Amino acid sequence: MAKVVIDAQAPDFTLDDYQGNSVTLSSFEASKNVLLVFNRGFF
Repeated sequence: MAKVVIDAQAPDFTLDDYQGNSVTLSSFEASKNVLLVFNRGFF
């Protein structure tokens, strides 16, 4: 796995939110900051 570089642009991707709606990272481009949280094994 490649190391994460601070202030590097994340690749664009689409995932489903908790309600099943598709959310694309680039849709938040106008926002100043985006925090991504990936819960592993969280049900």
